[in-house]
Amino acid sequence: MSARVISIGEAARQTGVKVPTIRFYEQIGLLPSPPRSDGNRRQFDEKDLSRLSFIRHARELGFEVGDIRELLALSEAPQSSCHEADSIAWRHLREVEARIAKLQALRGELQRMVDECGHGKVCECQVIQVLTDHARCRNETH
Repeated sequence: MSARVISIGEAARQTGVKVPTIRFYEQIGLLPSPPRSDGNRRQFDEKDLSRLSFIRHARELGFEVGDIRELLALSEAPQSSCHEADSIAWRHLREVEARIAKLQALRGELQRMVDECGHGKVCECQVIQVLTDHARCRNETH
């Protein structure tokens, strides 16, 4: 009995990964080239779908392609230590926290600009003045 195979369109529908993205993942080696039918159409199986779902979820969480490549390689050695996977996740978490801090500083600066604006004429507008002169900003991290 052979494994159930599906088309690229059906793989896209089932995993939520767009067809061009699936082709891209194949091109960059995140997804092995699937076998082809006599009509040269890609044929995906359950293992491919699982891998695509893993990649999609990792991308949704913001992991870079290189990290996903490493995590996929680690997932193929299920009995090995998860230390490396933990390290990748911790590094990514630190990057996310740094971006959050930067966004919070940006939010604060934008809020201050809007709050300090007199809502009068453009020539007196705090928003325009701050955007014109970065020295008026209180935070250099945005």
